[in-house]
Amino acid sequence: MTQQALAASAAGDDPAEGLRAVKAMRELADRLETLQVERARRLGWSWQEIADALGVTRQAVHKKHNRRI
Repeated sequence: MTQQALAASAAGDDPAEGLRAVKAMRELADRLETLQVERARRLGWSWQEIADALGVTRQAVHKKHNRRI
């Protein structure tokens, strides 16, 4: 399903379809975040720089991603 189709489903009248679309978008956002955090770390970004870019604390981003990287 395309991003446009997901957005349309999430905003639609059917709650079951909308909630499935929200779940799919959340999973996509999580995968993209992991990809970009890994990329930033490879480029030498500090945990603080990544946290600032994401609008979270350094501790939160480190706890979430340190095991994956």
